[in-house]
Amino acid sequence: MRNILVTIMYDGKRYHGWQVQENADSVQEQFQKALSEVIGERPDIKGCSRTDAGVHANMYCISFHTGHSIPADRLPLALNRFLPADIAAIDARDVDDDFHARYSCLGKEYIYKINNARMRNPFLEGYALHYWQKIDESAMNEAAKHFLGRHDFTSFCTIDPHRKKGDFHRTVKNISVKRDGDIVTVTIEADGFLYNMVRIIVGTLLYTAQGKISPSDIPAIIDALDRSKAGPTAPPEGLYLNRVFY
Repeated sequence: MRNILVTIMYDGKRYHGWQVQENADSVQEQFQKALSEVIGERPDIKGCSRTDAGVHANMYCISFHTGHSIPADRLPLALNRFLPADIAAIDARDVDDDFHARYSCLGKEYIYKINNARMRNPFLEGYALHYWQKIDESAMNEAAKHFLGRHDFTSFCTIDPHRKKGDFHRTVKNISVKRDGDIVTVTIEADGFLYNMVRIIVGTLLYTAQGKISPSDIPAIIDALDRSKAGPTAPPEGLYLNRVFY
């Protein structure tokens, strides 16, 4: 048996996230269908993250065990024959037997794109949040620096009612807000992320841009361990899993 790591990228606009869902199409289902066409089996595949409906990925990693002999460097081309146009395999390699796409991960980087133009752009629909109000990215950056380091991010996650217990500490290694014309991009790298953590951080940063809260309020919101103290959850369409670190 071999353990193979495949890297894909995908446009999540028409999918109900990564994970297989009843009565809804998912990226995982499409990948499994393509993989079964290539190797003639449906192995238990491990994804690096659970992305929500409408979320995109510039880099998404999948591992699985198989006895098939196809060379790893030929696997992406073979998969792309069967994958839909909005999903593409870009790399594959053999890895150690105990490698796991999720549990071997050392960290991830997400980006969130905001279209800050006055008028909406139809070519950005589903790929960036249209936010026409003026954004003060300097205030957002001032607020963002308070997220750096290891904190309990209970205030910045949606808690699954079936999983109320757990460790909500995460370490944010880098965070920045940058403008390129009308596009404002929030970049966050951490050793791990809680459910909706990035989207809630972005929603809270946008509150600072509106002047609804001050950048200096962020430490108190973190310490409150109370979701109601933070800003809204930003919509999914601006979110991209950008890099995965092993």
